[in-house]
Amino acid sequence: MLEFDNLRLELEGYEEKIDLLRDALHIKQVSDQVSELEARSQEPDYWNDVERAQKEQTKMKRLQKRIKSFEDLASSREDLLVLCELGNEAEDTDVLAEATEGVEKFKSSFEKMRLETLLTGEYDKNNAILTLHAGAGGTEAQDWVSMLYRMYTHWAQDHEFEIKELEYLDGDEAGIKSVSMMITGENAYGFLRSEIGVHRLVRISPFDSSARRHTSFASCEVMPELDDTIDIKIDMSDVRVDTYRAT
Repeated sequence: MLEFDNLRLELEGYEEKIDLLRDALHIKQVSDQVSELEARSQEPDYWNDVERAQKEQTKMKRLQKRIKSFEDLASSREDLLVLCELGNEAEDTDVLAEATEGVEKFKSSFEKMRLETLLTGEYDKNNAILTLHAGAGGTEAQDWVSMLYRMYTHWAQDHEFEIKELEYLDGDEAGIKSVSMMITGENAYGFLRSEIGVHRLVRISPFDSSARRHTSFASCEVMPELDDTIDIKIDMSDVRVDTYRAT
């Protein structure tokens, strides 16, 4: 069947892309890091420093997840090629529907993983602290914040990120005055940092009995979660010291 041939050709076109993605994700180096961390975790005094051990365990799980995600992606392509071959021989339309859906999921997963290779900023892999504040617009702006809040929480859930509210202040009549939340997951900050700024909404306000058009504003702040392993250095040449004498 021509449809199976088209799917097969499409999948074969991803062979080189998979190899390039493997290099971009540094799968071999990551595997070496996991082996090193696993070996270290077997040392008798490993848990003497609990804080360090917990951080290394978290890092190891993150790296293992990256390897598994790539391996699952590569194996799904091979499985789909076999499915297309079997379906073509049987000329089974049910298998065609399954294969078509599988190819679309494969392409979506590939693009998601490819996008992650572009997040190379210093803190892109960190968790993110996202804060929304209502600006000019009163109740309308506070409702706009609640809409943004729902949008970001749904986005985080779709990416299987964990969400934890840090602060939450209800609006006067409706909506939210301000909200701050921790979004936990690999590359959370990298995905969200471009959201920083002022977001504007123009609409016919449901809170205006005259049905007039309103413009509302809400600010979005995104910061990476930092740990205490960062070495902060202060150049004393950048510091100004003022000395005063009480009279």
